[in-house]
Parts: sequence; structure tokens; C-alpha cells
Amino acid sequence: MTNPRGSAANSAAVSAALSGAVDLSALKARADAARQRPASPPPGAEQAAPASGAAVLEVTEASFQTDVVERSLRQLVVVDLWADWCGPCKQLSPVLERLAAESGGAWVLAKVDVDANPRIAQLFGAQSIPTVVAIAGGQPVDAFAGALPEPEVRKWLNALLDALKDKLPGISDAQPAEPAEQPEDPRFVEAEEAFERGDYAAAEAAYQRILDAEPANELAKAALTQVRFTARAEKADPSSVSRADADPGDVQAQLAAADYEVAANQVEDAFARLIATVRRTAGDERNKVREHLVGLFELFDPADERVAKARRNLASALF
Repeated sequence: MTNPRGSAANSAAVSAALSGAVDLSALKARADAARQRPASPPPGAEQAAPASGAAVLEVTEASFQTDVVERSLRQLVVVDLWADWCGPCKQLSPVLERLAAESGGAWVLAKVDVDANPRIAQLFGAQSIPTVVAIAGGQPVDAFAGALPEPEVRKWLNALLDALKDKLPGISDAQPAEPAEQPEDPRFVEAEEAFERGDYAAAEAAYQRILDAEPANELAKAALTQVRFTARAEKADPSSVSRADADPGDVQAQLAAADYEVAANQVEDAFARLIATVRRTAGDERNKVREHLVGLFELFDPADERVAKARRNLASALF
């Protein structure tokens, strides 16, 4: 057996060669004969074998039937064909072991030392190591050869788990239960229904009532900001921009123009307009523009670079 020179290049070929073409019962028969055991497992073994246990198993020819074939009737079993002298194996095996431990029992890793168990490697027709074979329902379903990077291994496993989740109960059992759906808050329902029918005054009043009772309710705060902006933006028109440009001293025109520009996704223009207006004004007018600009900031994710830049420019304009 030789070490692979590549990693993913032959994965598809390995998968195609193994899929549906490997008779795992042959190894079982040899193991049974060697131990002089009956060929058939005792009643209930299929249910008992895969119940629980370690995420990583050291598998031999003698334990292959129980640890791999029977276990795969309930959960995905990933067989890692490795050897102590194999450099790429030492890169891949720790990744597989960690991912198996993180899976919560959705799948189990079956490690096979090919030097000690050559018949298992022969069974899978492995031409190089590491070779990784996924077993489900007692049969190989997919495989790859070589030390794939961890993101590719995760992607491969996730695709398998998603495809098999309705066939192997161990996968669904390992998935966290979905949280119980919380009943809708009737106060928010009232506000949202008013907003959807365009009654912004009613929506604003409904959200304000929530905030009167719960001043720290961030959801209501964000929704109220959105409602107030939407009500203003629907009244804005393109001429507000030309009016503001014609009369830089008209503060109300600057506010209306900024609302129109945000609604038209000209966000940076709107921010720049109001920051320039802050620089030109003082006293109550300046505070009015500042508050309007801060209200526009709240329409966006705080991490939005446009907001972060405008906040820095506003601070410079103020101080």
C-alpha cells in the first residue's frame, strides 16, 4: 500500500468504486470463523450495538461487524484507514477525531490500522492511505482518499448527515430539539398590522405604548425608528434634493433631502449632507440636525462601515 501524492483528486473515483460494490459480510464471515462464533449475531444485537459509547473506536477484523456494520444501521460510521508510518494520516486523523467528538453522536469514527488489519483495507480496495469510507445501513455510501483540509471534511460530513438524517435515527437523535415556538406578543401584532396597512400613526402609537411599559425593549425601539422614517420617506420627493441644494441654509429642506436620499439608497450622500449642515448651524438648529442624523444611523447595522465613518465625521463636526 502506498501513500497518496494528492488528496481530493481521486475522491470521486474512490467513492464511485466503493458505492454499492463492497460486500461487508465477507469480512464478518472470516472474523466469525476465526473466533468460531455463529455467523449470525444474537437477537437484538442490531439494536444494542450502536446505542451509545465513544465517538472514536479502534476497530479490528474481529470487531468490525459489531462496531461498523451493525452500528451503521443506526448512525453514520466513518471508517478511517490509516497506518502509523503514514504522514498524511497523522494530519487527517486528529481532525476526524475532533469532529466525531463534536457531533454529539450523529456519527462515529472507526479507526482501522491497516497494518494490523490488512483484510479490511483489502475489502474496501484501498489503493492508498488515508482512505476514509462512510458506512450507512451496512453499506459504503461515500469515500475519499488523502488528507483533505478540515473545511472540505466538514462539508463532506455535513452533506452525508443531511442526506441520511431521515434514514439513520442516530443522526436525528443527536440534533438539538427545536425550541418551542413562543406565542406572538399581541402588542407587536397590533403594531405590525397597523404598519402593514399603512397606518403609521397607529403603528407609532402601538410601539410607543410598548416602550412606555418597557423602556429597554430594543425591538420596539428599532421598530419605532423604522416606522417614523417610513412615514417621512413616503412624503419625500425628488424635488426636496434640488431645494436643499439651492438653499443650504434651509435646515428643514436638508432634513427632507436626507430622508429622500436614504430611501433611494444614497446613504453616504444623506449622511454627508447632514454632517455639512451640522457644521453650518448652531444651537437648537444644530441639535435638531444631529438628532435627525442619529435617528438615520439607527436604521442600519451599527457595524455598517458607512455608519461608522459618518459617526466619526459627526464627532469631528461637533467638536
